[in-house]
Amino acid sequence: MKHYPFLIAASLVVMAAPVAVAMDSAMDSGKTALSRADQKLIKSAMKAAPKKVSAQATIVAMSADGQMRTLRSGSNGFTCMPDNPATPGPDPMCMDKAAWEWAGAWMAHKTPASGKIGFMYMLSGGTDASNTDPYATKPAADNHWVKTGPHVMIVGAEASFYDMYPKNAAPDTTVPYVMWPGTPYQHLMIPVK
Repeated sequence: MKHYPFLIAASLVVMAAPVAVAMDSAMDSGKTALSRADQKLIKSAMKAAPKKVSAQATIVAMSADGQMRTLRSGSNGFTCMPDNPATPGPDPMCMDKAAWEWAGAWMAHKTPASGKIGFMYMLSGGTDASNTDPYATKPAADNHWVKTGPHVMIVGAEASFYDMYPKNAAPDTTVPYVMWPGTPYQHLMIPVK
C-alpha cells in the first residue's frame, strides 16, 4: 500500500498505535479557523481522490503530538489525509468508512474485520513500501520494496477474493496485485495509470 495511514504503508507505519484510537474522535472534532498550513494540507489531501469525492470528504491530518485532527468536515463518508512530508514521495490518501476502520486496525496491530470491504484512493501515487511486511519502514534484502504509482485499493475482503490475483513478493505494479499477501492486512492494489 505504499500507504500513508491507508491505504494507506511506510508513512502510516510512522504513526503510533494510539492514533487508531484517536481516529474516531478526529471525526467528531469541531471546526476551527484554518491557517495557511492547514489550507495547504487540505489541498494536498484532496489530490488523493477524484474531485467529486474529495470535495465532499472529511479532511484529517496528524498533529505533532500524533493525534488526528479534523481540518474540514465532510458529508460523503470519505476521509482524506494529506501527503506525509516524512516519506520520500507523494502519498495523500482518501478512504471510505470501512477502509478507515481497516487502516485503524492495521495501525493498532489488530486484525481488521473480514468481509467488511473498504475502498481507498491514492491517485497521487504512494510512498515506497515493502510488499511483504506491513510494518517495514525501510528497504531490506528480504522485504521486497516496491514502488507504486497512482492506484486504488480494495481492503477487508474475504481471503478467497485475493486468491484471484497475483501474490508475488516482487509484483508487477502495472497490473492489479495483492500487497501484504498472507497477512491480515492483505489488500488489492489496482493501478490507474
